[in-house]
Amino acid sequence: MIKKVLLTGADGQLGQCIKHIAKQYPELQFTFTNKQQLDITDADAVQLFFKENSFSHVINTAAYTQVDNAEVERDLAFKINEIGAQNIAKACAVHDVELLHLSTDYVFDGKSKIPYTEEMEENPINVYGTSKLAGENAIRATCKKHIIVRTSWLYSSFGHNFYLSMRRAIADKKTLQITTEQRGTPTSALGLAHVLLKIICQEEKEYGVYHYSDVGEATWYDFAMAIERKVCGENKGYIKSTDHFETKAKRPIYSVLDHKKIKNNFAINPSPWQQTLSEV
Repeated sequence: MIKKVLLTGADGQLGQCIKHIAKQYPELQFTFTNKQQLDITDADAVQLFFKENSFSHVINTAAYTQVDNAEVERDLAFKINEIGAQNIAKACAVHDVELLHLSTDYVFDGKSKIPYTEEMEENPINVYGTSKLAGENAIRATCKKHIIVRTSWLYSSFGHNFYLSMRRAIADKKTLQITTEQRGTPTSALGLAHVLLKIICQEEKEYGVYHYSDVGEATWYDFAMAIERKVCGENKGYIKSTDHFETKAKRPIYSVLDHKKIKNNFAINPSPWQQTLSEV
């Protein structure tokens, strides 16, 4: 049976990754929308779109993701990440559609010493994380058939991300100061795209919140050094370490995610981040 899947935010990094692999899933029929085609912050437009089209699943990748800018564009961040998510959840509830929604490791404060499980208390320390948590809560209160996937440090060959920024800087032979202060897990957006589509393809599932990232831990400096080695074959000295890098928004010092729940419930086994970097 063909599953009809609506993808919001199709022009973003993850959206482009899903479009890139869509043909590998012939059992899924996709409708790809960007902000111009479907503005998730417009409740009436969302309801009308669902009324005029038939879907079995929605993957909501539309989001405000500019962490520093969110500190000064708070209203816009909440409009997209909370109200937009709520609008999609309401439409899914009315039309009995299963919702997959993307969230972030930034819902945590970074004070843990062990990987974060889905049961651990959220406590975001910046506007972006607070707006994403508000979106999660709106979905939980509105749509029973939801799967919220929190992920971390996404990168790919698409869109705007740390990996592509490093590649450009290294190509231009720029010297970069990269922080060792934060520890998390670089995660291939292409791998996450496969995970989301595999979840949709499974018939029996337990709804709720799940964590997915690649395996292992790194600082941004570790990740930058690994990128330089892949690009140049060795470390050329362009990457310099710094213990602190000043930003508008606070970041969690530690945001490694635990994968046991998604492994047990969906038989999904993430790969080491170094391996997925080689594949990208």
